[in-house]
Amino acid sequence: MSNNPKIPVSASRARILGLVVMLLAASILPAFSQEEIHSDSARHEGTKEEKFNVSEVILEHVMDSHTWHFFEGHYGTLFLPVIVRSEERGWEIFSSRNFYNEHHQVQAYNRYTLDHNKILLNEKPVLDLSITKNVLMLFINATLLIVIMFSVAKAYRARPGKAPSGLQSFIEPIVLFVKDEVVKPNIGPRYEKYLPYLLTLFFFILFGNLLGLLPGAANLTGNIAVTVTLAVLTFLLTNLSGNASYWKHIFWTPGVPLPLRVIIMPVEVIGIFTKPFSLMIRLFAAITAGHIVLLSLMCLTFLFRSWAVGFGSSVFVLFITLIELLVAGIQAYVFTLFSSLYIGLAIEEHGGGDHGGEHH
Repeated sequence: MSNNPKIPVSASRARILGLVVMLLAASILPAFSQEEIHSDSARHEGTKEEKFNVSEVILEHVMDSHTWHFFEGHYGTLFLPVIVRSEERGWEIFSSRNFYNEHHQVQAYNRYTLDHNKILLNEKPVLDLSITKNVLMLFINATLLIVIMFSVAKAYRARPGKAPSGLQSFIEPIVLFVKDEVVKPNIGPRYEKYLPYLLTLFFFILFGNLLGLLPGAANLTGNIAVTVTLAVLTFLLTNLSGNASYWKHIFWTPGVPLPLRVIIMPVEVIGIFTKPFSLMIRLFAAITAGHIVLLSLMCLTFLFRSWAVGFGSSVFVLFITLIELLVAGIQAYVFTLFSSLYIGLAIEEHGGGDHGGEHH
C-alpha cells in the first residue's frame, strides 16, 4: 500500500490538467462560432456562410463595440444603450438591438446606420456617447476596485495594529510594495501627496489587465482611448507639480554653454510630450499584442477544423495565459514606476542650480 499512492496522485494530476485545458477551451472557443458564421460582410450581403476570416474575428474582439457577445445563441449577446446627439435631432437614446435583425445582420434604424462600430445619421457622423463594451467594462472595473478597496479599508480600521486577514492580507502587501519600492524611492519625502493617485493608477491597470483575460471580456487596457487618458493624467500631474528648477532645466538648462542651450531646449520640450506618449504606447501595445496572440491560437481550431489542433492550441493558450497574468502585473508596475519617476523629477530640488546635481 505504501508504494502505490504515487500512481493515483500522478494520474489525478494528469486528469486535473486535462480538465483545466478542456474547460479553458470550452469556455473560450465557443465565443468565436458566431463570428465564424456571421462576418460583417455576410450581414450586409446575406445569410450565406463565408470563409472564416481570422483577421476580422481578431479585430472584432480587440476593438470596441456597441454589443457585447458572450456565446452563440439568442441570449448570448448583450445589446448596449446607444446615446447620440446630432444637429438635426438633438439627443436620442435607444438600444443597439435596433441595428440587428433576427438573423443578427446589420440594418439601418430610423435613418441611423452602424458602419464599423461608427454611428452615422444620413451618412453623417454624430456625437456618440454610447455605453459601449469598453465603457461598460470600465464601469465594472471601477466598481470592483471601489468595492474591494473600501472593504480592505474597513477591515483595516476594524482591526488596527493586528495582522491582516482575508482580502486585506492579499491587498495590503501590494499596497506596501507600491509605496515602499515604487513611489517613495522615486518621488522622495513628499511622496504621500501623490500616493493616492499612483495606488489608484496601479490597481486600475492591474484589475483591467486581469479582467481582460477572462473569456468574453472586453479589451479595456488595450484600448488606446483608455491608455491616452491615463497618460494625460500623469502628464498633467507631472507638469502642474513641476517647480521652478524643473522648468528652468527644460527651457534654459543651467551649467551648459549658451549655444548648447539653444539646441537642448527643443529636445527637452519634446521630451515633455514623449514621456506620456511612451506610457500610452507601452501599455496599449503590450496588452493588445497579448490578446492578438491568444486569439490567433484559438482561431487555429476553426482554420483546420481539427480536434487535435483544437486541443494543441488550447494547451498553448493555457501557457500563454499564464504569461499574460505575469504581463498584467508587470505593465501595472511599469506604468506606475515611470509615472512616479516623472513626478519625482518634476518636484526635485536641484541644489545650487547645477545641472549635475543629485537625482533620485
